[in-house]
Amino acid sequence: MEGLLAEHERLSQSGTFSKTLDDLQKTIDLLQRARETIAASPEATSLTLAKLQNPVKNSLEDVHKDLEDVRKHQAKYSKLLDKKFKDKALPQMDYDALSSQPALINRAIAMHLLREGQFSVASTFLTEATKNQPSTDMEDDMTMSGTEQDLGLDSLKSESLRKQFANMYHILHQMKNERNLVPAIEWARSKSDELEKRGSNLEFELSKLQFVWLFLGKQPQNGRSSVSGGRQQALQYARQQLAHFRPRYLRDLQQLCGAIAFRPNLPDSPYRRMFLDNDTWEDLATSFTKEFCALLGLSADSPLYIAATAGAIALPHFSKLQVIMKDKRTEWTTKHEIPVEVPLPPSYRFHSIFVCPVSKEQTTDANPPMMMPCGHVVAQESLLRLSKNTRFKCPYCPNESQPKDAMKIYM
Repeated sequence: MEGLLAEHERLSQSGTFSKTLDDLQKTIDLLQRARETIAASPEATSLTLAKLQNPVKNSLEDVHKDLEDVRKHQAKYSKLLDKKFKDKALPQMDYDALSSQPALINRAIAMHLLREGQFSVASTFLTEATKNQPSTDMEDDMTMSGTEQDLGLDSLKSESLRKQFANMYHILHQMKNERNLVPAIEWARSKSDELEKRGSNLEFELSKLQFVWLFLGKQPQNGRSSVSGGRQQALQYARQQLAHFRPRYLRDLQQLCGAIAFRPNLPDSPYRRMFLDNDTWEDLATSFTKEFCALLGLSADSPLYIAATAGAIALPHFSKLQVIMKDKRTEWTTKHEIPVEVPLPPSYRFHSIFVCPVSKEQTTDANPPMMMPCGHVVAQESLLRLSKNTRFKCPYCPNESQPKDAMKIYM
């Protein structure tokens, strides 16, 4: 890997093209002077072109020589890439869960483009997706249209949704690049009731950071905010804007006020983390994105990004599994389960999983987990096998019960 990185560095240094651009500019200057000469003296056209032939030829040869070194490093780099990352066939499956759901895939792509702020690309994609649907019979077409309507594909074309995401990106730009919290605070205040129902503290955290920013004497980088910095301005801001947070965040407000006494020596004070945390802005921007999307009924991260990332994590495991199954001449026949556990990060686990302690099988919608009166849980099929529709004993404790006494658990 070190050799590949070293060659990449050499390629980056040799690929500046500064000399190549200078030689090309000289060629352009020659052609422009020749054009001006011909325009001024049309009778000298033949002589001017004859004089131009050798200089242009030499200039193009210089450009070719400049690119020769780049091509040499590029060829070497390509060979190292092919050697390091050998081409392997991707795992093949006969069952494609999404092949019958083109509307679902189109919605995921369109929503990802909207969430990334690519509004014109999303609009073009939606137009093409609705025009160029796969050819099916009439019944399938009717089903597809209904599916698209159920998935809200038409709603992605609405101007209001685009304006919502445009507003989100504007606020994030002000927060991250301009260090201006005013747009975010105004949005949080306008959504105060919805945020409070969700138990969110976003409005307070934004106002708290605004107090800290003013207390440190900071100003928005664009200089357009009407809020000036300084200790007195921070105290005035606290009296006007933070008073209504007192019933719920009294302790936090007390800490903010207590930090005033340590103003000359904040780095060594107990309030250092509150006032000098470099990650606060990024964490708050992430929290804002999460709450903004939640109020739109969306997840904080793009489902398409999550699916692609999870697939990239799982791909090496499936590739290895395919090799093992090929060597042992076995096949995996269960469509709704994967044959191996994929170590996804905790943030990518959205559904609880229960494995029946009796059958050692994962529960499904057709075979849900059932809790007996004693509190122990088994799969429904295991429950029926144990009971045989009569009174039975729990496999993990002395209690006895009827199958009808068991309760279905929703996870």
